[in-house]
Amino acid sequence: MGWPFYTIGVSCVMASGKEHAATTSGDEKKGGLRGKLKKVVLAYSGGLDTSVIVPWLRENYGCEVVCFTADVGQGDVELEGLEKKAKASGASQLVVKDLTEKFVGEYIYPCLRAGAVYERKYLLGTSMARPVIAKAMVDVAKEVGADAVAHGCTGKGNDQVRFELTFYALNPELKVVAPWREWDITGREDAIEYAKKHNVPIPVSKKSIYSRDRNLWHLSHEGDILEDPANEPKEDMYMMSVSPENAPSKPEYLEIGIVAGVPTSINGKDLSPATLLTKLNEIGGKHGIGRIDMVENRLVGMKSRGVYETPGGTIMAAAVRELESLTLDRETMQWKDMLALKYAELVYAGRWFDPLRLSMDAFMETITATTTGSVTLKLYKGSVTVASRKSPYSLYREDISSFENGEIYDQADAEGFIRLYGLPTRVRAMLEKGI
Repeated sequence: MGWPFYTIGVSCVMASGKEHAATTSGDEKKGGLRGKLKKVVLAYSGGLDTSVIVPWLRENYGCEVVCFTADVGQGDVELEGLEKKAKASGASQLVVKDLTEKFVGEYIYPCLRAGAVYERKYLLGTSMARPVIAKAMVDVAKEVGADAVAHGCTGKGNDQVRFELTFYALNPELKVVAPWREWDITGREDAIEYAKKHNVPIPVSKKSIYSRDRNLWHLSHEGDILEDPANEPKEDMYMMSVSPENAPSKPEYLEIGIVAGVPTSINGKDLSPATLLTKLNEIGGKHGIGRIDMVENRLVGMKSRGVYETPGGTIMAAAVRELESLTLDRETMQWKDMLALKYAELVYAGRWFDPLRLSMDAFMETITATTTGSVTLKLYKGSVTVASRKSPYSLYREDISSFENGEIYDQADAEGFIRLYGLPTRVRAMLEKGI
């Protein structure tokens, strides 16, 4: 999914077809927007790439650069000293916003309630984070009077689409600059040389052999040996979870309280969305929960291999799904599962603010209105199993489900049901046998 928490590859982008059609010639190079921007809001992580983007924007567009950092739970280490770094790189200011509660409550929880899972495994950790960050960038652009936004996403990834579709949906008048699709820098060494040439302090953090993206929901790993799907991930790669083999030998039971399809409490204690997820990450990681290794189909057409750690999210998803077994009838559950596939696809493709997803969200909210109750889960060496489930809106009736005869269900009624239900099968067989 890309770079630490949100800055991914970038390049010059189109304001209008005419501008985008500008050809590469002389000093103009590839973009038709160069020299036409006044102020740009840049998604900023403080790493090498975004540090270099700051002077590159000033040099190529002659514009003021306002750096923006979103706290979506990536950790304090990645947020340390950012203002000093941004200004040293040439930015006029750094704007930081804590989006953790908004991220969990307004983006993660709708996906959780919908049961959205991309290609059978992926719980959409990066996909959900991009629109909340991009929306905040649009808001900041309005606050500071910027006429453009920029991101560090590569031209091969999904994130460039997620950022830009959000920009288009919320403020189509903003210009978008994506340096990775435009500049001549091709790798880390080029970026270091550019930084030295422009007196940009180079981040002294150790270069990871993996490309990682971290937020409160998950941590993704890509690159290095993972680029070969035949290679097993190395244990020292994982950061949020212990190996299931090294997890406690004694299982832990958790009671997850759920109201209208979303978790609200742990063992009877009500917690805010971000606090609840943080706690479950800690507990799940201790038991080796939530490791996923998958080859997925990127939106841009290629396949990619990634390894994800989603300990708290895996626990949440299991709890909600188990409670739905009590509160949803067969037809509703089947329709929900079918729509969940499309819902996940829309989120993965960056169409968070698409009317279709918003309409589907209204459907999900309505049908899960009675998904309220609690689920007790057993965590043990990487596994999550259900121990108990209960709901005041349960459709399960012991007096009906019991093997004993009752007043509501007469077993003799099954004969007529089977004859009618099986009539098409019987007629087809009669035809084939000439009866």
